Amino acid sequence: MIYRRAFRLFGVVAAVLLGVSPAWAEPAGPSPAVIAMREQWLNPAVNAFTFRDTNRVFEYRMVRRAGPVQPLPRRAGFAMPPARIAGGEADHARWAERTFTNALLVIRDGRILFEDYRNRSDASTHFISFSMAKSITSLLVGKALEQGHIASLDDPAGKYVPELRDGGYGSVSIRHILQMRSGVDYEERYDFGERPSLAAQIHQNAIVLNRWRFADPARSIGRKIDAGSRFNYATLDTAVLGWIIERATGKSLAAYTQEVLWAPAGMEADAWWLADGPPGSGRELAGMGFNATLRDYGRLGQLMLNDGLRGNKRVLASGWMAQATKMIPFPSSADQGLNLGLGYGFQFWQLDREVGAYAAVGLAGQLIYIHPASRTVIVKLSYFPPVEPDYATPETLDYFHRIVRAK
Repeated sequence: MIYRRAFRLFGVVAAVLLGVSPAWAEPAGPSPAVIAMREQWLNPAVNAFTFRDTNRVFEYRMVRRAGPVQPLPRRAGFAMPPARIAGGEADHARWAERTFTNALLVIRDGRILFEDYRNRSDASTHFISFSMAKSITSLLVGKALEQGHIASLDDPAGKYVPELRDGGYGSVSIRHILQMRSGVDYEERYDFGERPSLAAQIHQNAIVLNRWRFADPARSIGRKIDAGSRFNYATLDTAVLGWIIERATGKSLAAYTQEVLWAPAGMEADAWWLADGPPGSGRELAGMGFNATLRDYGRLGQLMLNDGLRGNKRVLASGWMAQATKMIPFPSSADQGLNLGLGYGFQFWQLDREVGAYAAVGLAGQLIYIHPASRTVIVKLSYFPPVEPDYATPETLDYFHRIVRAK
């Protein structure tokens, strides 16, 4: 399924990390109790709750809201259509439970048609984005380009982060990194045990134990194939983008997010980025660490749908959404192993054949789905188990298609 291959990120962590010894913790790092809680993050018995309010468990950096809130008025009279599940029809409540839904929001023409909170969540609950954060990082790259902090998307990563010059990323363009075509020798595969994979080592040391910065292995990683030649989903690519933004702007990712996106967009609540590394000195997790409320994810989707405009005020870089959602199709041959949807842009996905539709997608069923033809934004925040059921993605997308056609 779409998420299973594309988002192996932490896909086996819950099952494997439960036995990690708390003795690994260093005196200046997280306590054994905190480590034990972090190891339960994807545990399917509790992940409906561990995907919320993550600042209680992980290092984080605040992103403050400011100024008047962008209104989301409600439109009366909309009825959610029936869903198709297991070959039959069901109401929204049954579909939501079957597809592991924590919260769902439907916005059309800037008005809320439907809003639903489940499992004791509410409008104040902050939900982890997982890899929807990659799309947010893309928006920040676009803004840094517009403001002149980044001169060109064809500049090499090493121009902005000298520490990368001797490794596989040094000569790779920002454009190819945005497209997940860096060509570096990295696989999004989380194998733990006596000989852990690089991805497993990064997760363990950067996020769980706060010893490393997520992007640090990018300094020395080698090249596997020519940059631009093939799609290879890599959270490390987005971590490098975050590092580039930090160096190019001279600001932390959280500060820059607040300045150019969260405050000017008129968000209702503060947000935060999870952080890696030693407490107080880490870097925001650009590839998976953003946290916000359901409505603010909806406002973000509406902003993207409106080509970056909040009313008459420009927030996102002019024309960035057109660039970012210009998809490169995936090969159709099964031997490519790319059962990931239909295409990928600048950290955005094409999940279906709906004209112009695109999505920010995160592990375990996090989705901001934008359907320009109907002027609809759908946000689904979920708690898929680490081994995603075969039906979860098809039934989710099928219901989205019914929603965008409902009057």
